Amino acid sequence: MPLTTSILRNPARITALVLIGCFAAGSALAVSCGPAPKAKPHRWTGGESFPPLPLPATPLRRSEKKRPPSPPALIGKIQYGKMVLGVDESGKKYRFRKWTHAVGDMSGLLRQTRRALGMRYRGVEINLASFSFSPKEMPILYLTGRERFEFDPKLRAKLRVYLQDGGTLLANASSGSEEYQKAFISEINRIFPRKKMRLLEEDHPLFSCYYRITNVEQRTAKGRFVKAPPMLWGINIGARSAVIFAAHDVACAWDNHTHDQGWRVWSQKHGPRDAYRIGINIVTYVLAEHKLGRHLASSKVYFEQGQPAGDSLVFAQVMHGGDWDPTPGGAMNLFKYSAANSTLGVKFRKQPVDLAKAEAFNHPILYMTGLHAFELNAREAATLRGYLRGGGLLLADACSGRKAFDTAFRREMKKVFPRAKLEELPPDSPVYSAAGTGPLKTVIYSPMLRKNKPGLTAPSLEGITVGGKLVVIYSRYGIGDGWQGEHCPYALCYEQRDALKLGLNLLIYAMSH
Repeated sequence: MPLTTSILRNPARITALVLIGCFAAGSALAVSCGPAPKAKPHRWTGGESFPPLPLPATPLRRSEKKRPPSPPALIGKIQYGKMVLGVDESGKKYRFRKWTHAVGDMSGLLRQTRRALGMRYRGVEINLASFSFSPKEMPILYLTGRERFEFDPKLRAKLRVYLQDGGTLLANASSGSEEYQKAFISEINRIFPRKKMRLLEEDHPLFSCYYRITNVEQRTAKGRFVKAPPMLWGINIGARSAVIFAAHDVACAWDNHTHDQGWRVWSQKHGPRDAYRIGINIVTYVLAEHKLGRHLASSKVYFEQGQPAGDSLVFAQVMHGGDWDPTPGGAMNLFKYSAANSTLGVKFRKQPVDLAKAEAFNHPILYMTGLHAFELNAREAATLRGYLRGGGLLLADACSGRKAFDTAFRREMKKVFPRAKLEELPPDSPVYSAAGTGPLKTVIYSPMLRKNKPGLTAPSLEGITVGGKLVVIYSRYGIGDGWQGEHCPYALCYEQRDALKLGLNLLIYAMSH
């Protein structure tokens, strides 16, 4: 049944999204994973918060038995759909709602999460008619399905706000249904028309935040077992993946069973192990990024936006197809730091720049960052070449140290200057001492980068020189991550204090050269 029918037509009914479910056969009877057990009553109010807060203590009589407090709710599984007739593996018929297919998916995943992480959370079933669409109430929304569906405009708007406020939408295509995959990706792209769903790249922290995940064993729709990367898609709010979509089914494995239909993560030898590891990594990632997501929800207001730039510096940022603005509030914090620690004339204004137009020539400095691969067309490359030869300067960094952007940036700079190359700037480069506070010889990097490169303590920048002038300054590690004012758990980047120091040096160098 399409999600727009029945209760899901009501925008107040759809908030959570972790889609995980089992295959329903194309016959008159739906083949399910078995009848749902009787649900235990649960207490769930909008007053619950995340992470867990101390519960109010109520004195008990000596004769009363103490009950441990209920763990905080982490995942909300959406109730939807009409009653249908099903048949279990023994051939017994029963009636069930479609969303109950893998009845033990949440409990199975959270049980494994508790064993791995030592953290107790619970999953709840959500009636969206009474849901607040607040990440404080439910950090993860979860939905399962295999049929094509369509959200209505009001629901899209509520989901957009929920995700922008720091919530996570986790989805799974039951049995790897291609029909469902297309519908889900289409809907998310309609919710965020200026973004697009992407396959998560191999260096995405979701693949390494707890278990190292590369290839996992999967059972194909034709019954063969293959090893391949998990088909996880996502969409970012800032540098955080706010939507995580399993295109190959993992829910049945979380329920610790499999069957013959559809494409799913399942091992001949280890059964649900890989699916559990994917789920534990998802929970780990969401828990670690939740605070950053809430921080990004408070938008930065550039109070001089729209005013004439005059002779002061405006933060001009290059737009491109590789998620060009993953640290939207970082420039504001850099502006504040620059105003407090220098005489640099800075306008609190951020200006997106389209290289297909002549906008670049209005600014002495351009900033460029991103998470994903991108490509400049011939016109954009020519514009950037003319801008840099005419005296402009490009400052760039790979947000969170992501490989896809780094590879693309190096390739595209070859289009701009085929005979030039990025070279490491020496420790005595004036870039590191432009602020007049002495050379910046040592910096503190993020914990993840310190773990990967324990000997790296000096700033690391590369540059392109044309006609004896430094025209491009680039960092393979994120600088803008550190400008945000909130810890980025899995970023390969500079820590906040040194990111701001380095950013100020770069601005002063650019304005004075």
